[in-house]
Amino acid sequence: MSRDDLTVRQRAVVFALLGEARQVANPELEQLIGVRLDGAERRDLNDRKLVESTRVGRSFAHELSDAGWRWCRDELAAAPSGRAGSLERAHYRVFALFARYLDGAGLSLADLVRPATDDDPDPAARPDADLAGYIEAAYRSLAPGPGAFVSLRELRRELAGRPRPDVDAALAALFTAQRINLIPQSNQRALADADREAALRIGGEYKHLISIE
Repeated sequence: MSRDDLTVRQRAVVFALLGEARQVANPELEQLIGVRLDGAERRDLNDRKLVESTRVGRSFAHELSDAGWRWCRDELAAAPSGRAGSLERAHYRVFALFARYLDGAGLSLADLVRPATDDDPDPAARPDADLAGYIEAAYRSLAPGPGAFVSLRELRRELAGRPRPDVDAALAALFTAQRINLIPQSNQRALADADREAALRIGGEYKHLISIE
């Protein structure tokens, strides 16, 4: 796969998804970087297995795949293309700083990039307090006791009617703030299709179970 095959819009989307480290719906993506991922460019990124897209209502929501995370990691250490402008060349010099830091510290991008939390100074990036309360209440109604694990499939059923991108963003923020625990199902063969569909992807890993103390 040639890195220069991606359009400027595609590269912007991939890096925006990296920065959010969660599923992002097209309306929010447009707010973040001024573009949506639709049509041939979406299908191309899906075909390359860099981005996973899910239809949510009348729009699409997108998230980096494992290959997308690897593409971003490789791109941080890459030189700009021959047709790059001065601003892009300057950006790639900054990217190289991150690449050297990650290599020196023995870290992955998943160690560095996390969804926004309550500490984020941008109010638009903070989790919905009401939605966080609904998530906790839904968990308490399902769990036999504090700290017990409940499937995200069951939790989402209790939150029916809430937009999935909003629920995913709230779950990711609560997880990063260490207010909830999310883990994968250890026995992947035990997962039903509904469990896989309900999973939340964070840091390149699908989470299937939630617990709250």
